[in-house]
Amino acid sequence: MNGFRDVEALIRPRTVAVIGASSRNQSQGNIVIDNLTRRNFPGAIIPVHPSADDIQGFSAVPSVADLPDGVDLVIASVPARAALETTSALEVRGVASAIFFAAGFTEDETVAFQEMARTARINIHGPNCMGLINCTDDVFLYPAKPTESLRSGPVSLLAQSGSAAISVINSAPFGFAKIITVGSEFQVTAADYLHWMAGDDSTKAVGVILESIKDPAAFSEAAKILFESGKALAVLNVGRSQVGAAAAKAHTGALTSASDNYELFFRDCGIPVTDDYDELIAVLQCLAAWGRQPGTGRLAIAGISGGQTALACDVAETVGTTLASFGDATTRKLQEILPGIPGENPVDLGAVVGRETRNNEGGIDTILESTDTDMLALIQDCQTSLNERSLRYYLSVIKAYSKSAAKSGKPIIAISPSSQDIHPDVRAAFDAVGIPVIRGLREGLVAARSCYAGQTLRSKRREGGTPTDTALAALRAEAESQQGQLPAPLCKRILEAYGIPTVKSIIVRDREDAAARAPEVGFPLVAKVSSDDIAHRSELGGVMTGVEDAAALDAAIAQIEANVRKAVPQAVIDGFELQTQFDGDLEAVAGFVAAAPFGAKLIVGTGGTLVELHADRALGLAPLGHDEARDMIAETMLGKRLSGYRNLIPETDIAPLAALLVSLSNLAQDFGELIAECDLNPVMICKGNGECMIVDTLIAR
Repeated sequence: MNGFRDVEALIRPRTVAVIGASSRNQSQGNIVIDNLTRRNFPGAIIPVHPSADDIQGFSAVPSVADLPDGVDLVIASVPARAALETTSALEVRGVASAIFFAAGFTEDETVAFQEMARTARINIHGPNCMGLINCTDDVFLYPAKPTESLRSGPVSLLAQSGSAAISVINSAPFGFAKIITVGSEFQVTAADYLHWMAGDDSTKAVGVILESIKDPAAFSEAAKILFESGKALAVLNVGRSQVGAAAAKAHTGALTSASDNYELFFRDCGIPVTDDYDELIAVLQCLAAWGRQPGTGRLAIAGISGGQTALACDVAETVGTTLASFGDATTRKLQEILPGIPGENPVDLGAVVGRETRNNEGGIDTILESTDTDMLALIQDCQTSLNERSLRYYLSVIKAYSKSAAKSGKPIIAISPSSQDIHPDVRAAFDAVGIPVIRGLREGLVAARSCYAGQTLRSKRREGGTPTDTALAALRAEAESQQGQLPAPLCKRILEAYGIPTVKSIIVRDREDAAARAPEVGFPLVAKVSSDDIAHRSELGGVMTGVEDAAALDAAIAQIEANVRKAVPQAVIDGFELQTQFDGDLEAVAGFVAAAPFGAKLIVGTGGTLVELHADRALGLAPLGHDEARDMIAETMLGKRLSGYRNLIPETDIAPLAALLVSLSNLAQDFGELIAECDLNPVMICKGNGECMIVDTLIAR
């Protein structure tokens, strides 16, 4: 796959034309010209103005049609209403690319602009953006004055929001290679720039701040190419707090949210996710220094304060950073070198008996030499407010750390426990040996974790069988003809087409029909109301179990009807479902919900009437392989019970449930946009052999 647009002319233009620069006012176009000239842009700058001959010392042309051949980039500082006409003229003239800053497009203007952009040869960046800055080559295509602290460095930043980019630029302790605000991405997307950055020698790590992904497949492919080029990537996904579960009919929808979709996608891509600007900056610091690392990320923690190193371990647990567990050999050696310490992780260098016996360098050497350690975090006060005496002492400690760092190739970071700015002398001491200094315990430990994201990736490929094309087309057509909940017989046929086991059931009209047809199911049986207006039948008395004979069946249906009439008098009762009673030993829930733009999201966990109260679930994006399905089950309390937890039930085979999930993920992929949510609850599981049976199904469009 290589459907990416070539954004070279946007990032390294040789000729820049500017539409919208004024001969009298300071417009965005004028500011771009200022930014280019202040940094001695070596290429040509051509203002486009209908009446001015000269703007800011550059000869102007009256229209787009008068531009010379070979214009790489046009800064189109025009209002939204003029964007389409301007793009058409640029396309006709053969301009390579254009940046549109404008916001405030109407719905009609948006549709028209996007439609043209989809088929246009010209590369269109934006709109609703702040342009881009190529710090490496001093090309500032930016409609505002950037901060004076901005400097060239190894990190590139992609942001849909211009203000988000500004926040990171103003706070980062590192320099930037490229800063690109992509805005609304009417055509060129973040994925196009990620693909380009894979070949950019100046970029070592990329940070992406986004609210949405236009094309997940392209983004995933671009990230893969970036990783293969030896570069690192981290993401801050904004807008994850939206409430989507409240409107869900199925339990699966109520147990998840839209924010999960992005987290699962990034997990599958091996991309570390951050929660705010401070975390993103810390992660980029760490990735710029050490890149993506092999291994599991077992982190050793050391410092001269026992309280701070202990707190670091607490925080590490909350953010999911894996802590190293020292073996006996490492522990004994640490105890010999540092008398009086336990020799376990974390290592409190300040706990040594007698200051004269303290051997910080030897202790750090031992930690780094240990095969138990993948990475080391040094917890060290580094604040600008340090007094002179503390500063001198800490610099002497850092000197010992530095000697150890010079001998080891393992990643080392220094973490200052608070968010205060770093003392320049301390930063210089750590910089001299390539150790990044990160502000804040949480931020530093998230950064350490992020170096190891994606090292245990599974390939996302489809496994298991599917219906024939003819059978699938017929089932899709039947589903498409329905609205809301699909009828129970159709649900059953869809599940059976994928080999998903369902209990034998029939739909009857009324009590008389039930009496006549009950032998088709057999006693004991379960009776349920059948109504498109009712999603969860047991909650309102719409289910009766253990029906032993015809008399009990008649009474059960009468009771169900009375319960439903009382609870939801407006509901239309279409009939009653009779099922063979299947008595499993555990109840699971399985299902999926639509997860645009990523496809479908699978869920598995503890099921039954208390499914939402338990809130026990694991999630994964389709397609699922058997290994991923097994891992999902193992994440849950259900999985622990199936493993024989406290002998509550015998250890039970999870292969049947994993196979059910795989088949369900294939169903979710094949029905795509036709099914909004699918709820299998409960899935009855038999102890020991793990046999599964679906006894209740909700599939809704």
